[in-house]
Amino acid sequence: MVISVAKGAPVGGTRRRRRNPEATREEILAAARTVLASDGPDGLSLSKVAHLAGVNRGTAYQHFETREDLIKATVAWVSEHLSTTVFGQADEAGNPPDPSLRPVYQVITTLVDFAVENPELGRIWLFEILSSENPGDDRFFKQFMTATESLARSDLSEDGIDAEVLSVMMLASYFLWPVWVRGRAKTKKERLAMSQRMRREVLRLSLHGTLRAQAVPQLQKLLDE
Repeated sequence: MVISVAKGAPVGGTRRRRRNPEATREEILAAARTVLASDGPDGLSLSKVAHLAGVNRGTAYQHFETREDLIKATVAWVSEHLSTTVFGQADEAGNPPDPSLRPVYQVITTLVDFAVENPELGRIWLFEILSSENPGDDRFFKQFMTATESLARSDLSEDGIDAEVLSVMMLASYFLWPVWVRGRAKTKKERLAMSQRMRREVLRLSLHGTLRAQAVPQLQKLLDE
C-alpha cells in the first residue's frame, strides 16, 4: 500500500494516495494483455490480472465484472491499436485517415509483424470479430474492408474481386500463421525469418491474384529482391 503525507496534515497523519480511475483501468487492461499473450484466454482470471496490475480484486471487479468483459475490452484495444498502427492517426479534427491511401506493402508488413509478435492477442481478436453478429462495427475490420474494396475497384486490381471474402481470407491468414510460428520458432531471429516468409507470400498472392502485376512494378521489384 502506498502511503503519502498530505500537505498541511498533522505530523504523523497519513492518507492513501488517490488512484486515477482511468489510469487504473489501463493498468488492468495492460495486465490482461500480458496474461492473454502468455497464457491465452483459458489462463485469464480477474484474480491473476489484479495481482499483476498491483490492485486488489475489488478494484478490478469495479472496472470489469467478468473475464468476458476483460476479453471484450482487450479486443477493442487490439482493434484501436491496429487501426492507428496500420492506417495512421486521425487528423486534428478527429477525422480518421483514408485507409485506401495506405501503401499495400506497408499494410502487409505492419500486420504480419504485429501478428507474429502478439499471436494470442491477434487470435483472440480474429475469433471474437468473426463470431460477432456485426463484425463491421469493429473499427479495424471496417477500415481493412474499406481499403480492400477501394483497391478492388481501382485500376490496379483484377476484375471480379469479392472484397468481403478476400478481407476475411487475408485477415485469417495474418492471424493464424503466428499460431504455426509459435510452435516452430523459439527465438526472435526465427520469428523474424518466418515473418519475412509470410510477408513475401502475401505479396506474391496479392501480385498474382488480386493486383495487376504490371500496374505495380515497385511491388514486383520487392518480391524479386
